[in-house]
Amino acid sequence: MPRATTTSDIFNAIAEPRRREIIGLLSNGQRWSVTQVVEAIEHPQPAVSKHLAVLKAVGVVDVEKAGKERLYFLKPEVLKPVHDWVKPYEKLWDTQLARIKTRAEQKAAERAQKN
Repeated sequence: MPRATTTSDIFNAIAEPRRREIIGLLSNGQRWSVTQVVEAIEHPQPAVSKHLAVLKAVGVVDVEKAGKERLYFLKPEVLKPVHDWVKPYEKLWDTQLARIKTRAEQKAAERAQKN
C-alpha cells in the first residue's frame, strides 16, 4: 500500500522529525522568518521552505507578509486531533515513569547502604 502524501493530513505532516522541530520552534507564539528558522534548526533554506509549505498545507502554520519577509506562526488549535489521539496513552507513560523512578530510588538506596 502506498504511503499517504505528507499534505494529506496532520499526522503524515508531523511524521517528519524536522517538521516537529519547526513546530517546537514556533510554539513560543512568535512569528519567525524562514531565515530565522534556518538559523535556529541549522537546516538548508530550501528544505526549511519545503517543510513550512507542508505544515502550511495542513494548516499547522500560517504566514503573513511583513515587507519583503514572510513570517510563519503556529496555529496550535490545529494540533488538537494529535493531542486527542495521544491522550489515552498518557497513563502508560505515567506508569512507566513511576516504575523508572521507583527502580532508580531502589538502586540509590542500595548504593547508599554499601557505602
